[in-house]
Amino acid sequence: MALAEIKILLLILALCFFQNIQALRTYTKTDLNNLRDEAKEMFYHAYDSYLKYAYPYDELRPVSCDGIDTYGSYSLTLIDALDTLAIMGNFSEFQRVVELLSTKIDFDTNINVSVFETNIRIIGGLLSAHLLSSKAGAKLEPGYPCNGPLLRLAEDVAKRLIVAFDTKTGMPYGTVNLRHGVPKGETPVTCTAGVGTFIIEFGALSRLTGDPIYEEVAMNALYALFNHRSSIGLFGNHIDTKTGKWTAQDSGIGSGIDSYFEYLVKGSILLQRPELMEMFYEVRKGIEKYMKKDDWYMWVSMVKGQVTLPVFQSLEAYWPGVLSLIGETSKAMRTLHNYHQVWQQYGFTPEFYYITQSEAGTGRESYPLRPEHIESIMYLYRATGDPFLLEAGEDILRSIKHSSRTPCGYATIKDVRDHRKEDRMESFFLAETTKYLYLLFDTDNFIHNQGEHGTLINTPNGECVIDAGGYVFNTEAHPIDPSALHCCHSMPNYNLFDFKEFQKNQHIYRGVHIKDLNKKPLDTPEDSNVTVLVLEALESVDTEANNNAEKSVIVLSEGLESLGNVSSNGEASEIETPQQKGGKLFDPQQMLERFRKENRYPRNRTWEGSYELLSCKAQKFLQRIAVMGEFFN
Repeated sequence: MALAEIKILLLILALCFFQNIQALRTYTKTDLNNLRDEAKEMFYHAYDSYLKYAYPYDELRPVSCDGIDTYGSYSLTLIDALDTLAIMGNFSEFQRVVELLSTKIDFDTNINVSVFETNIRIIGGLLSAHLLSSKAGAKLEPGYPCNGPLLRLAEDVAKRLIVAFDTKTGMPYGTVNLRHGVPKGETPVTCTAGVGTFIIEFGALSRLTGDPIYEEVAMNALYALFNHRSSIGLFGNHIDTKTGKWTAQDSGIGSGIDSYFEYLVKGSILLQRPELMEMFYEVRKGIEKYMKKDDWYMWVSMVKGQVTLPVFQSLEAYWPGVLSLIGETSKAMRTLHNYHQVWQQYGFTPEFYYITQSEAGTGRESYPLRPEHIESIMYLYRATGDPFLLEAGEDILRSIKHSSRTPCGYATIKDVRDHRKEDRMESFFLAETTKYLYLLFDTDNFIHNQGEHGTLINTPNGECVIDAGGYVFNTEAHPIDPSALHCCHSMPNYNLFDFKEFQKNQHIYRGVHIKDLNKKPLDTPEDSNVTVLVLEALESVDTEANNNAEKSVIVLSEGLESLGNVSSNGEASEIETPQQKGGKLFDPQQMLERFRKENRYPRNRTWEGSYELLSCKAQKFLQRIAVMGEFFN
């Protein structure tokens, strides 16, 4: 080799070496705090603009500086952003919004809504905010966390959605009317994600309220869907919920299917149901065998497995985060690197990206401020601490600030190739995108608690621990506190969820629904013995938190029966939803009894006892925290 060639080779090697060094930038604590504050400013620019220009509409239009209703006319963005306020430490605004929602929001309206979107955004948002109310210093009702205004609102919505599951298969319709149930002539065809994305919200709702119907109905739908997979273990994109026939047979991990896979893993962790993890491992076999090509995931035929669409969708970027939850961080990182190359190519990830041509898909070039990419980055950074992930997060922060910001918020990118704007800011920008950015850089946030500390509270079911970390995010980034779910029931050893003990005292936990409160004022009886339980501070609290909330004092009541949701005849009142089906009043309990009697999709008893599946190399604390409440039963 000639001397000149050797010099050129050495120069190339040196350049590669210095590029690698540059890629491993060191982030100081000051750097992280500055990036955290930038993410926080991004949230407040959008949030304040929504309040100023759009409230009470569902969404802000950031170019027109006005509002629009999109998913149901119930101030969607306000509900979706509520737990982000708590995570960012703005407890005073959190308390204001909770009070506003508790007294103003009424879901008894004659409007058609998406069952899927209403569940993940509204029920998920209300449940998360309810469980964060203690941390955020909101006023707590007797029986918390088994009682509270936001919990009752969440259950009210669930009672209005559950009629959608009244099908031959137990898989839900895609649309319901909040007042009248399934609209006349509604198509039974819905997407796979629309069937399999309920177990987190409905499971948490059952554990908190003591009503098993929500968790059981969601599990029935999951079993139904699992039993309709193809002979090679794949799922199509859309299914007829009446017949169980697939109407769209393209199979992938993205749009229309995505959160089904996500909820198998997260639902298993949150509710300690190993059968869901078994389902995930089973369906993943087909994903790895037929879809995975060089750390990309293609779309294939659900019947034969051949590639039908060599496309990466921006919605698929959640997948590395899911892999991190089962400890497969190396595979997750390789796929994430592929996805981030697309971001770096355009400054955003387009809805469709043709892998073989390395270009955005025609007609699908937009970026609607989606969170999935930063979601996986946040999860993987918590699992690995790889500084590359901080750089990737900063890339996302810079792109959005540079190209999406408007005087009134942040706008969807209509075309990633020229960064033209579109006049829309979906609520998930405040619920997810800004939240994940903030949590990536705020390494000391209480959400990252790995079980080192918690808060001991006294409830009618005995002592239990809340705020102990291990939060499980639903697909709208609403964190659910797994330890709190154990405060409202007894779970002997590792048996299946048992509501018997709770049902005996269910009336104790019920509070007053806002409609009942407006009809009849609630007076505190003279003989109610209200006590103050002073909690030992188990963690250090920063100055901002101290200024916004009382951290160590919770008012609980020993005379809970006298303060519950009691009607004039002394019995606990129930939320009535006059939903019609076939001209008759719909009875969800009859539907559940039918599911039990028919037993179309029998449970796998062996899987239900496979608790060793819930161990996790990357994030063991999720499993450890989920069972902490059992120690205090």
